[in-house]
Amino acid sequence: MPRARPGTSVPSVSSDPRARVSITINGELVEREVSIRMLLSDFLRHELRLTGTHVGCEHGVCGACTVLIDGKAGRSCLTLAVQASGHEVRTIESLAAEDGTLHPIQAAFQDCHALQCGYCTPGMIMNIVGMFESGEPLDLSDEGIRLALSGNLCRCTGYQNIVAAVRKAAESLPAG
Repeated sequence: MPRARPGTSVPSVSSDPRARVSITINGELVEREVSIRMLLSDFLRHELRLTGTHVGCEHGVCGACTVLIDGKAGRSCLTLAVQASGHEVRTIESLAAEDGTLHPIQAAFQDCHALQCGYCTPGMIMNIVGMFESGEPLDLSDEGIRLALSGNLCRCTGYQNIVAAVRKAAESLPAG
């Protein structure tokens, strides 16, 4: 910190620089002033109360915090809110219809009993939604599905029912 000469003051240095963000979240434009260090996961959970996005490892390894950023799966614990400014973010809250009807992938998870504690489920589902919506061909073999989900860790299920849910969702979703 610079020393002041007698009779002068030291300019204040903000310990929390802030920036204005403008992010389209689940189809709605959100504008806020945030700390430049605020993670997108914290912005979603604490500023917007969109608590479906879970934070697990805080290192981008577990995938619990996966959201779609401009249609692609991204780790919200590794993305600063200021980096998301000007982009479109979709969270798990965007999937079910207003009347409560589940998205086909959510319904497949329910029908196939593809969750236990459920902590990994929102990130896993958002990753799967991104895969289906990408328009790229999907390998729906067990190995292909497991590879596609390799960035989403689940400590409860053993993945068999998750693989079955992805396959079931593929049957009910329009191609590409």
